Amino acid sequence: MTTVAAGSARVAGSVRTPKLRADASRNRERIVLAARDVFVEDGADAPLDEIAKRAGVGNATLYRNFPDRASLIREVAILVKNRILALAETATTEASAPGGGGPFEALQRFAHGAVAEKVGGLCALFTGHVDPNDPELVEIRERLRAAVCGLMDRARDAGEMRPDADHGDLFIAISQLTRPLPGTTCGLLDEFVHRHLQLFLDGLRAPARSTLPGRAATFEDFQQSRH
Repeated sequence: MTTVAAGSARVAGSVRTPKLRADASRNRERIVLAARDVFVEDGADAPLDEIAKRAGVGNATLYRNFPDRASLIREVAILVKNRILALAETATTEASAPGGGGPFEALQRFAHGAVAEKVGGLCALFTGHVDPNDPELVEIRERLRAAVCGLMDRARDAGEMRPDADHGDLFIAISQLTRPLPGTTCGLLDEFVHRHLQLFLDGLRAPARSTLPGRAATFEDFQQSRH
């Protein structure tokens, strides 16, 4: 979901990334995507040499783009959140498009796309190393909140989604399902995450088969649990 135009390294939703040549932009994106995967697997202290190797670039290229670990981690946060935002905004458009299947089907497509970004495996990284009040990240977060809330509201209004669940419930599920289990490999998680996500999504459908205990989680609850 990253948009790369000629001479630009612009990620969908971001307007602050400096312009780069097309080849430099591709290198930068490869580095950030490789960093996402390596940080999920090995944590915030993962060797930067391994990230460069995974991206298929030299160490000099990595350090030319990201002079320190903090700048790379911030860029991973921006890229992942922008990609999830792009999925949510696409789903919002599809929800009312002819042949789109309606708002709940669009919501499902968004959720399955979002888990591919492995955000649960990055929670500790973002919490410990990224400023939650970073203006660019706040802007992305607010747009994401608006898109997902609107999509779920439309699904409820259409009678397709149970009324006692909220957007925070969905984000908590996505986060937990993409958090590696202790003692297991990330590859094992990847094999089952979409299956278990679909079990959760089926539970969101109306009519509900049970009454949920407690209250619905909100987007604010989800953010507080991370920051």
